[in-house]
Amino acid sequence: MGISNVIEESKLRAIQQAARQLEAGALVGFPTETVYGLGADAENPAAVASIYAAKGRPSNHPVIVHLAPEADLAYWARDIPPEAHKLIAAFWPGPLTLILKRADNIPDTVSGGQDSIGLRCPSHPVAQALLRAFKGGKGGVAAPSANKFGHVSPTTAQHVMDEFPLETVPGGVIAAVLDGGQSEVGIESTIVDLTRLATHGPVLLRPGDISAAQLAEVLGVLPADRNAADAAAPRASGTLDAHYAPNTPVVLVAADALATTMQQLTAAGRSFALMSHSVAGKTGALAQLLLPAEPHGYAHDLYADLRALDAAHADIILVEALPDDKDWQGVSDRLRRAAFDSAEVLGKLLG
Repeated sequence: MGISNVIEESKLRAIQQAARQLEAGALVGFPTETVYGLGADAENPAAVASIYAAKGRPSNHPVIVHLAPEADLAYWARDIPPEAHKLIAAFWPGPLTLILKRADNIPDTVSGGQDSIGLRCPSHPVAQALLRAFKGGKGGVAAPSANKFGHVSPTTAQHVMDEFPLETVPGGVIAAVLDGGQSEVGIESTIVDLTRLATHGPVLLRPGDISAAQLAEVLGVLPADRNAADAAAPRASGTLDAHYAPNTPVVLVAADALATTMQQLTAAGRSFALMSHSVAGKTGALAQLLLPAEPHGYAHDLYADLRALDAAHADIILVEALPDDKDWQGVSDRLRRAAFDSAEVLGKLLG
């Protein structure tokens, strides 16, 4: 699953061209180690507005700004606490987004009108090369996942092109898509809020590949989980109840109920696709995928496999429920949102 740090000369030329397109206000799809992003110049409100329009994203839903490793954090954020520097030293470049107070010189289009900003430094070599080429490494690229809002995130360049035609195609909305292979992590970055340390401490707004336990080792305290009662928490990417969903309804089913559920669907004349980590052999599924039974491998395959099962056009996608374990928190979060409010679909299918 590793990604080479050696970038071919032809790819470097494409990266340089993409950087110029970003500087001209265009949108560019590019790889990160988490998922592919749909990027725009973070300091160009019109370009950032183009992201929202292309995705169908609510304008009050913030986007994350991606920075080169050498970027000046103080240009983008103010009141940077020691905790931020500790986390940066431990996890940047990497799949960690920090929510900090937005600097006054940065337009609030990237933060959905809030006084905070989400910042991260990706580790993917193509993303780093793009960020270093863009504005001489001093700019920031605002980039949510390169998919229609609420849909399954892309982990390959082809996924991005499936969602958005290039400008060379009539009606195209993005200028280029850089191909960096399949994303290594496979789910979006961990997001930690550091804007309310005095009252709330660090708060985990979105789990990801970097776990709460890993954060605690650096911070000396376990970050609090965001909860429904925390109305003052900054809005952040990927935290709505329904998200990451394919067109086919997804339902989570306990392992000991899978066999019965599949038998009932078959008896009712309904088709189903199956995603599991323990079920092998024929099940009667229209399409069936067995994912790794450990969280990192599962996360790597998750979105590509959801897209593949969606293409089967079954009545429903059954997903074997994951272990109730902190190591699975990131992928469990994504599946819970993908399956939000779809249990009633299963009930209707079964009559």
